[in-house]
Amino acid sequence: MSQLFESILLALASIWANKLRSLLTLLGNIVAVSSIITVVALITGVNEAVTDAIVSDLGADSFTVQRMGITQNEDEFERMRNNPLVTLKDAEAVKRFGQTVASVMAQAQTRTRVAYLDEELETVQVQGVSEEYLDFTTFDAERGRMVTPTEISRKRLVTLIGWQIADRLFGSADPLDKKIRIAGVPFTVVGVSKKKGAAFGQSLDEFVVIPLGSYQKLFGARQSLALMIKPRNETLVNLAKDETRVALRVERGLKPAEPDNFGIVASDSVLGIFQQATAGIAVLLVGIVGLSLLVGGIVIMNIMLMVVSERTREIGLRKALGAKRRDIMSQVLTESITLSITGGIVGISLGAIFSTIIATFTPVPSAVELWSVVLGVTITALVGLVFGYYPARRAAMLDPIEALRRE
Repeated sequence: MSQLFESILLALASIWANKLRSLLTLLGNIVAVSSIITVVALITGVNEAVTDAIVSDLGADSFTVQRMGITQNEDEFERMRNNPLVTLKDAEAVKRFGQTVASVMAQAQTRTRVAYLDEELETVQVQGVSEEYLDFTTFDAERGRMVTPTEISRKRLVTLIGWQIADRLFGSADPLDKKIRIAGVPFTVVGVSKKKGAAFGQSLDEFVVIPLGSYQKLFGARQSLALMIKPRNETLVNLAKDETRVALRVERGLKPAEPDNFGIVASDSVLGIFQQATAGIAVLLVGIVGLSLLVGGIVIMNIMLMVVSERTREIGLRKALGAKRRDIMSQVLTESITLSITGGIVGISLGAIFSTIIATFTPVPSAVELWSVVLGVTITALVGLVFGYYPARRAAMLDPIEALRRE
């Protein structure tokens, strides 16, 4: 153990004594590990933000029927753009047929101007909802109350507003029972939703919720709806999807050979597509890391060969005094691994700094993962071991007599 500790100290002293050479030696490892830490931190942060945004929008235990589903190529888009509008008749069909369906909410949305007195906000998201919206956790009220089913069925001019809408229009004043103008029509504020934050620089709190009937009076009924569907429990999601598909195909008179003329979107399918995109980034990362580690390993091997050459007499003297081959190999390998891990530690620090800077000055979030730090250290240790083996073996095979003769 003392010999191992001595070898580590010797390697660190050599790194400190030859700072520029050490920096150039470790550059490959530094680039590789900093790339791992930065990219993993950004991908993790983005995945968390996207997951939160999707779950907040679609719900973890629900799915949505839309006029167009998720399209991944132009042919699919061209086919789906001719799909008929999703209407309240479709919602009724799902309610009648879906034995595993607990609730079906019809929803429509657009963007328009919202104002209070002299304060005016452009392009605010307006959501028109049916009576069943109370069954979904994507809606809540931190202050005041929710819009009631009775108010929705009677198309009352009332609204639940997002936290940021309340903050921007009313400031510190109480918004409850105040009238705001949505597309020029006065609506009474009955509640304020709790703060949801932002995703990729876009606020999740700039919206107003109004009864679907009032929405259709304002913006017209010739607009496709989105049907948010909640199964009786989370284990029945796939069965509820199948029942919904059958109900809509029957309602629309589709023949068995005809494709669906509607889309079913769930949070897991959206996340699956996003994860396919991030997988491509991971492949690119593997290429960068592999090339950097190869270069870094070769440089470390050359430096260790030079170190062995510089210390030939020392190695010969140690062997003459009784040091065994395994002792010499152990010393050189320890120094090689220490050198390589030092580059990994520097890379980890730089990666954490880079990811923090990116998260601070851009909307892209980041989160440094412990496993990526462990991976960085492990990879650099393996590089030091693999590329330090040849110099270590060469040192161990030196003839002590020939080594002592050298100046």
